[in-house]
Amino acid sequence: MRRTLVVTNDFPPRSGGIQQFVHQIVGRLPAEEVVVLSSRHEGDAAFDATLPYRVVRHPHYPMMPTPAVAGLAAELLREEKCEAVWFGAAAPLALMTPALRRAGAVRAVASTHGHEMAWAKLPGAASSLRRISARVDVLTYLTEYSHAAIGKVSAPGARLEQLSPGVDPMVFSPDVSGLAVRERYGLLGRPVVVCVSRLVKRKGQDTLIAIWPQVLEQVPDAALLIVSGGPYADRLASMVRSLGLGSSVRLTGEVDWSELPQHYAAGDLFAMPCRTRRAGLDVEGLGIVFLEASASGLPVIAGRSGGAPDAVLEGRTGYVVDPRDGREIAARIVELLLDPVSARTMGVLGRAWAEREWGWEAMADRLSRWLSE
Repeated sequence: MRRTLVVTNDFPPRSGGIQQFVHQIVGRLPAEEVVVLSSRHEGDAAFDATLPYRVVRHPHYPMMPTPAVAGLAAELLREEKCEAVWFGAAAPLALMTPALRRAGAVRAVASTHGHEMAWAKLPGAASSLRRISARVDVLTYLTEYSHAAIGKVSAPGARLEQLSPGVDPMVFSPDVSGLAVRERYGLLGRPVVVCVSRLVKRKGQDTLIAIWPQVLEQVPDAALLIVSGGPYADRLASMVRSLGLGSSVRLTGEVDWSELPQHYAAGDLFAMPCRTRRAGLDVEGLGIVFLEASASGLPVIAGRSGGAPDAVLEGRTGYVVDPRDGREIAARIVELLLDPVSARTMGVLGRAWAEREWGWEAMADRLSRWLSE
């Protein structure tokens, strides 16, 4: 593989799906061939010290494709003798591709996620995405759904390849114990629905809270564990208080990535009824959390948004639901809580599927091949 500069705003310790996507793939590339340029985040110095490759932090978030940032990236590329560049998220940083070509990059790969699908719907942003597709050697997409959206605005002859999120079945596993997490939140002996995802409107945690009284009518001791932090946290906490659900809904706040497997393991069922918002401008790219839940042996309930249905085998590893139909969501949750045998069967199938089809190693090998061509 050519020595590669990874340029990304999305990198731990900042939490999120794209952050883990980039981190997991970079961690499977040869450490001596990788340098990362990312933006600052609280706790980044301690985190970076644990990594076997160099990470350079820009002082501001987010980095934008300004002349100053492009100059920093070009200087780092020359200093580290990199010949290839991977943009962890294409929009907007891959607009710097020409500057990095002039600095010596002979290969450029850029990856798209959910927000690039939103760009594809806006005339000005779509034009930028078209320029990116024309300037990089490979533009990657997550799912066939995103392929269709990105392909419509890509330049003629642009090369589009699939690079999906993966899951580490050794980290997310049915063998992980969730007992400590259950004890921490007073959930011992209760059926638990877990939702792990950043707290933003698209993810649908508000829907879970709103329909929870319906669930309690049929499963009175059921508990909802909402894991992570985010800008919607105060609103969700207010909903819990106003509905009087303090004894059955737990909001954990930010959780270190290393503790996520135990939080999945604390659940009997995973649910995230994500929804498309803003006339398609805010959409789920895929949803790594669904794969992590499946690898953990949980049945999953996913909202019908963007590429999220690709992360579920309908009726086999879980269900895809209308994210705006509270009755359907509640009914599916109750169905699986009251039928633990079927829930466990789905979990077993999901675990096997995640191991077989969604390994990170295959994704890293694919990226390495494109960077080496």
